[in-house]
Amino acid sequence: MGWAWADHEQNAGGKPGHKHDDHGYDAGGATNGTNQIGELCAVLEALRAHPGPEPLLIESDSQYAINCSTKWVKGWKKNGWKNSQKKPVKNELIQAIDREISQRPGPVDFRWVKGHAGNEGNELVDELARTYAGDCRSGARDGYLPIEGWQSLLGSEYAHGTDVP
Repeated sequence: MGWAWADHEQNAGGKPGHKHDDHGYDAGGATNGTNQIGELCAVLEALRAHPGPEPLLIESDSQYAINCSTKWVKGWKKNGWKNSQKKPVKNELIQAIDREISQRPGPVDFRWVKGHAGNEGNELVDELARTYAGDCRSGARDGYLPIEGWQSLLGSEYAHGTDVP
């Protein structure tokens, strides 16, 4: 499983509102997991890398990540972080994303982009995520997830055999 985010502007790191290096992107992954955990890790890490007051637009090809971050979270919060079956929302990533958005002084918007359709930024993050996931599986790199990503992964049915560095 892999995740990645990228700035539209290369070498944006170091500018006000950016807490990342000059790469203008970050990526990570684990030996196993789900696309949904990876998609939410990307959103969370993009938020953490851009904590400033300027508007932040997160483009994603994941309707799931967008809906978790913008629509469904409202109902889950209203219901005490319980889903429609009255069971706890299991994904720690969603609560972390909600906290980051709530604490961020600048606005956050999301835009869906079609995957695998030539969108330069989307193609870049797909390649970064795939590469990191492959490197984890081959042992070339250790897994790299936010702590909430590890919690979500280890609490899931996909935890068996996960190599946690």
